[in-house]
Amino acid sequence: MGIGFRVIAVSLLLSFLLLPSFLPVSADGFVRIGLKKKALDRNWLASRSAANDEEPFRASTRRYGLGANLNSDADIVSLKNYMDAQYFGEIGVGTPTQKFTVIFDTGSSNLWVPSAKCYFSVACFLHSKYKATRSSSYHKNGKSADIHYGTGAISGFLSEDHVQVGDLVVKNQVFIEATREPGVTFLMAKFDGILGLGFQEISVGNVVPVWYGMVKQGLVKEPVFSFWFNRHAEEEEGGEIVFGGVDPNHYKGKHTYVPVTQKGYWQFDMGDVLVGGQTTGFCAKGCSAIADSGTSLIAGPTTVITEINHAIGATGVVSQECKTVVSQYGEMIMELLLTEANPKKICSQINLCAFDGTQSVSIGIESVVNKHVGVGDPMCSACEMAVVWMQNQLKQNQTKERILNYVNELCDRLPSPMGESAVDCSALSSMPSVSFTIGSKTFALTPEQYILKVGEGAAAQCISGFTALDVPPPRGPLWILGDVFMGVYHTVFDYGNLRVGFAEAA
Repeated sequence: MGIGFRVIAVSLLLSFLLLPSFLPVSADGFVRIGLKKKALDRNWLASRSAANDEEPFRASTRRYGLGANLNSDADIVSLKNYMDAQYFGEIGVGTPTQKFTVIFDTGSSNLWVPSAKCYFSVACFLHSKYKATRSSSYHKNGKSADIHYGTGAISGFLSEDHVQVGDLVVKNQVFIEATREPGVTFLMAKFDGILGLGFQEISVGNVVPVWYGMVKQGLVKEPVFSFWFNRHAEEEEGGEIVFGGVDPNHYKGKHTYVPVTQKGYWQFDMGDVLVGGQTTGFCAKGCSAIADSGTSLIAGPTTVITEINHAIGATGVVSQECKTVVSQYGEMIMELLLTEANPKKICSQINLCAFDGTQSVSIGIESVVNKHVGVGDPMCSACEMAVVWMQNQLKQNQTKERILNYVNELCDRLPSPMGESAVDCSALSSMPSVSFTIGSKTFALTPEQYILKVGEGAAAQCISGFTALDVPPPRGPLWILGDVFMGVYHTVFDYGNLRVGFAEAA
């Protein structure tokens, strides 16, 4: 689930009822897995407080004819949509097939399902469990394996068996039998496991991912898979993932493709972020981003997310450290900026940050690949954010008083510890658009597209689709474009040409 940080707890804490069933081959030659929906749960917000972290994970020519009609070798898996926040489908493991509900996650690379040998985790008793003794195609491996998530962890051992995805059968696939699922995350979730669609570079144990097996065993004609998320929560169909091609009925116009810049997650270069058509300044010289189907929201640097949430009127937790920096050091920071001091060194010059010679040392989050989270001096973090905000305001020729007031307002908009911020549901019409520049094209989101609505009528609650995540250089700044973005823009993962494509979803 795409990148391992203490963000997007909503991604794994959604409660829903899943009623899957395999349907016969349709007239177009594809197997479709039908899934049912459940009405939205108004208690969802309260349930999220059960966890405060997120997982540790969270990687030319038209050679494959991506714009052509979907070929008969493609395989389609229907997805279940819950509150436009998470999508699930069904797979089978073993012979005869044992069915499991999984998240198809482009932000991780392993397949894991609960094991019949999971005796001491309550979560295992509430989900389907793989029974090796009942499969004639099972092969023992036995090597221990574990994946740590901020909201919990799974541990177990490797096994080998056939894995069925739609009507495709990947033979002798290595996967994790989970024997421990501690924590409330997996206890509350209705999904059984996770099927990672990232690159082998981030696979625990260097296990060959299921998608690689599809390609190597010749099960798909084109080394391409694509996601279509149905953002109409009231509709029966949740969406589809197509293995081996792209369904032209799922998008409008042409895809904009960008190359994968680092294998592991599906990572690419992203340009500026705009709010109401105005630059935020933070990514004007470029940022990195990943397309992550296992993350519900859009995650980005706290500095920009705070500006976005301020612009849309989202209310977070007041940061006393941020306000302290503004009141005690605000004028000093502006004076240093006006004297053209190096913005990256200002916080160390006023002794709020250490300096390692190349960059300030604040939020001690290690690289994404290392999958660890650490928190440094909050005063340093607040100072670094204030510098960026003030620098952007000075470029707009704002007065000193206006800048200090503005930064104080941004302090009020800092996200809560879990990353979520609420907005007034009646104010959607007055909120600005938020846009991302990818491949020199602007991809805009309207308020109706980036706000998640829970409940109906007077009891409705609206949640900002933006949450904070800080990844330092050289891996960051990093954005995670999760389901909020992928639901609006049909996404193609072109493994053959190592690129990611986006087009308006149909």
